[in-house]
Amino acid sequence: MGSIITGEAVVLELRPASFAARALGLFLDVLFNVVLLVVILIGLATAGEGLDESAMRALVLCSVVLCLVIVPVGLETLSRGLSLGKLAAGLRVVRDDGGAIRFRHALIRGLAGFLEVYLTFGGLALAVALFNDKSRRLGDLMAGTYAVRTRVAAERPVPVSIPPGLQAWARTADIGRIPDATARRASQFIRQAARMAPLSRAGMAASIATELAAHVAPGPPPGTGPDDYLAAVVAERRNRELTKLARQRQRNTEVGERLQRLPFGS
Repeated sequence: MGSIITGEAVVLELRPASFAARALGLFLDVLFNVVLLVVILIGLATAGEGLDESAMRALVLCSVVLCLVIVPVGLETLSRGLSLGKLAAGLRVVRDDGGAIRFRHALIRGLAGFLEVYLTFGGLALAVALFNDKSRRLGDLMAGTYAVRTRVAAERPVPVSIPPGLQAWARTADIGRIPDATARRASQFIRQAARMAPLSRAGMAASIATELAAHVAPGPPPGTGPDDYLAAVVAERRNRELTKLARQRQRNTEVGERLQRLPFGS
């Protein structure tokens, strides 16, 4: 997974497309473009029987440029990195900084694609894509783009509850001063803990627990492990926020009802 830090210091997690997904999207795009070209050529052969050889060659050349360059470039420009093949494969082309591509990016990709995809029957594109970490073809390297996955399986929510031995302590603990960034790190750790190596999990749990301890008072009962401590703090903080929101909604409802009952001047 690639991480990009924006100008506002927001971390974007982008998943580069795999080689197989890119190959599938490229195959579907080529198939669509070739079918479109064949249809146009059949139409020219049927409707242009009276044209001379030079005119027919010019029309064929224009058809090739239209189907293999102009149409792909136009689709990627208007859709900001999509095409029929990429849409079917769940991919999108973005800039190296994670932004949407523009006309110049699509044009460079389209011109390079005519060489590496059609003139070499895809051999050059596949060879280049095999030897870089984001499966980028030559056109991507020249344009500063790469393909990312747009279809990512939704992450299952991890239930967080207060361990039985810490419920009494959590109800009386002062946890209202925890910074939002620290709370987010603790919540993210709990969601990802099951997929972490035991040594890394223990070290990160201890580190985040130490950071939380500076904002929570009093300390947990002796013998409390970092994992249980994090779960108790995160769950209790969530429960208090939910209770606060419920009370605020109730107050807003009561105020709205009183306003509706106020007499209006005639």
